[in-house]
Amino acid sequence: MRRFDGLALGLALLGNAAVCEPMPEATRSYGPMQAEVHLTVRGTTDIALFEPVLQTFVTRSDGTRIDYEQWASNDLYLATEADCRSTSVAADLVVSSSIDQQVKLANDGCAVPYRSDETAKLPTVSNWRDEVFGITWEPAAIVYNRNTIGSAQAPRSRFDLIDLLRPEDSAFRGRVATYDIEASGLGYLFAFADSQQATTFGRLIEAFGRSGAVATCCSAAIIDGVASGDYLVAYNVLGSYALARADKNPDIVVVAPDDYTLVLARAALIPRHATMPELAGKFIDFLLSEPGRSALRSANLIVDTNEGVHPAMRLPENPDVSLRPIPLSLALLVGLDQHKRREFVARWQAAFPKDRDRESAE
Repeated sequence: MRRFDGLALGLALLGNAAVCEPMPEATRSYGPMQAEVHLTVRGTTDIALFEPVLQTFVTRSDGTRIDYEQWASNDLYLATEADCRSTSVAADLVVSSSIDQQVKLANDGCAVPYRSDETAKLPTVSNWRDEVFGITWEPAAIVYNRNTIGSAQAPRSRFDLIDLLRPEDSAFRGRVATYDIEASGLGYLFAFADSQQATTFGRLIEAFGRSGAVATCCSAAIIDGVASGDYLVAYNVLGSYALARADKNPDIVVVAPDDYTLVLARAALIPRHATMPELAGKFIDFLLSEPGRSALRSANLIVDTNEGVHPAMRLPENPDVSLRPIPLSLALLVGLDQHKRREFVARWQAAFPKDRDRESAE
């Protein structure tokens, strides 16, 4: 498959927004501040969610500090791509939920390979060319609040959601929320994957448009809306974030849809100009080791779908058939082709009002 032009994708991501230098949303350091060895990690994972994992690593690595930067997904892609082109040294490891953008960076020569006993254990769908590694297991979920929706009415599939939105007097009109795919790299990834998975996609976005569904920013904000009752249903949000909220609010219910459930593995890569590639590799090994997996499970970044299922999680009736991991492969680049992206976004824009929140986010 041909390489897609990085500049074209960058311009597409910027859209009509003012051109400005991408910046992190938040930063935090872990480990001794005077440490001579420090690792700079850029990621889309919220600090609050990733913090226990980072702390576990530094406690097991004497004399090491991690400087973690939390980024919006599109901004992270643009910054990493710019660093690659300019030979700037900015990050030692990049971890993003927008795995299509990660594969594109590697395909454009912006990642260095890393091989170890831990990476060799990964299945093919989670290891692309020894350059991009899937480190989590997070379903794309439907989320609702049991205080505002009874279990009998709660959608268990896309078919259910379409039926709920069909009546003109539906209580769900204007109260279903999902990602804004123009602002969120993850939102675009999930929506494009939906369009390839099932014939329901056309009917679903038509139902969204007809019922005034909301396309807005970020997992946390959407789940906040469900918790407060502003939204009755959140569609295609990360189950990991929703389960983290359910730990604090037992009224939150997280549904892996019966028809099919996309499963995301956040992707890690070592940038081409990293100054600490070996330490970055050790961090990847930690994330893939049993102590790392345990830390990721505790943070709900690995969602168990076999045993020890979270009490707020509703699995599909037939998980073996319904759970569909998104593989790390060149196929992910299809949705980033400039022409296909333009057509897909235009189709999406037709379904949603133009005055929606355009804040960038995961």
